[in-house]
Amino acid sequence: MKETEMSKKDEPVIGVPYYGAQNPYQAGLIPPNAFVGDPKGVPIQQTIYRDTPAPFNCPYCANSGLTTVRSKPSLAAVIGCMMPMMLGICFLCPSMDCLWHKYHYCPSCKEKVADFEKSDACAVMDPPLWTQESFALPGI
Repeated sequence: MKETEMSKKDEPVIGVPYYGAQNPYQAGLIPPNAFVGDPKGVPIQQTIYRDTPAPFNCPYCANSGLTTVRSKPSLAAVIGCMMPMMLGICFLCPSMDCLWHKYHYCPSCKEKVADFEKSDACAVMDPPLWTQESFALPGI
């Protein structure tokens, strides 16, 4: 009886994709069926909010379109500012916007719909992840 329990434990769960290596979508890749621009009436199943304006359906006013993005400094931006301070220069303001937290707002009703916070202070050392594109997955 214990052998049967052990074999069931090692089986993958049915219906859940199993990745032998790292899941490419968790690594920041955008799925092939995703879209990044204005949805123009296409039903959206899920929106992934990142650095750029995201296609969305507003839960407050039911408007669809692209979000308006506002930025606030993150820990990664402060560290990015402190690194060149050895030279007497701080680039915290506009040039480090790619390392700032992003807050997404509906352009119609001005309500906050999502936020994307840069919680990894080591992002300063990883330029490919400085700007990540927002996207949405179409509904079925």
